[in-house]
Amino acid sequence: MERHAHAKLNLSLDVLGKRPDGYHEMKMVMQSISLSDRLTLEWREEPGVRVRSTLSFLPVGEKNLAAAAALRFYEALEREPPGLVITLEKHIPVCAGMGGGSSDAAAVLRGLNQLEGSPFPPERLAEIGARVGSDVPYCVLGGTALAQGRGEILTILPPLPTCWAVVCKPEFSISTPELFARLDQCRIRCRPDTAGILAALESGDLYGVARRMYNVFEDVLPPRQQNRIAALKHTLIQYGALGVSMSGTGPTVFGLFDAPETARLAQQRLTQDCPETFLCQTV
Repeated sequence: MERHAHAKLNLSLDVLGKRPDGYHEMKMVMQSISLSDRLTLEWREEPGVRVRSTLSFLPVGEKNLAAAAALRFYEALEREPPGLVITLEKHIPVCAGMGGGSSDAAAVLRGLNQLEGSPFPPERLAEIGARVGSDVPYCVLGGTALAQGRGEILTILPPLPTCWAVVCKPEFSISTPELFARLDQCRIRCRPDTAGILAALESGDLYGVARRMYNVFEDVLPPRQQNRIAALKHTLIQYGALGVSMSGTGPTVFGLFDAPETARLAQQRLTQDCPETFLCQTV
């Protein structure tokens, strides 16, 4: 079986505080985009779950979220997992704030559920996904959603009006634990207008969503990275983006566009500086 695992963008990301369990209380509006990995699930006689990937540095065992998802699925079925090979054809950049690993895990859950005769409804698959990673429940359901708690409390929202996203992954990565630690040590000065985004989605107002997008992690980036992110956002605005933001804990920057021609020009310009720049549609 082949499945596609769609990347996600954070239209907004707010951190409300640290929880007693060590996680952070999050409030995020999430959106799927057409950029995706392709997964193949194949049975084999040899027992165990293994991962093959077009990226040689990715783990091949349970440390890979795709393999972990398969094991959690069969635990929920109360069965030993059969021999399974998961092949990942990677297109979503790694460590980019777009949920590539989480989306792969979600695609494995959906695929195995279909192969096993759909024993679990989507909501139960999302619960299983929460045992794999905080973004996996959202990636199981996809579309436009509000994610709360540590990401596992989901509310499906009216879909974002069809638009185009230019997505740019700069040449560096960012440590997620380091950014959370920085956030814990400072007072958050600016927060996204989540209520305004929800109202704009309800009324189908793309511009209203785009101009309210914000990610609190942008305020705690190291100065050099913060300047790079700001420069990319400035270029996207110059080329006609309705709104811009950083996704997840970064460093991916994206802009929303209401016309593919304008978005394509922005992509061509940013590709000169960042080879990992993609033109996508919302899903």
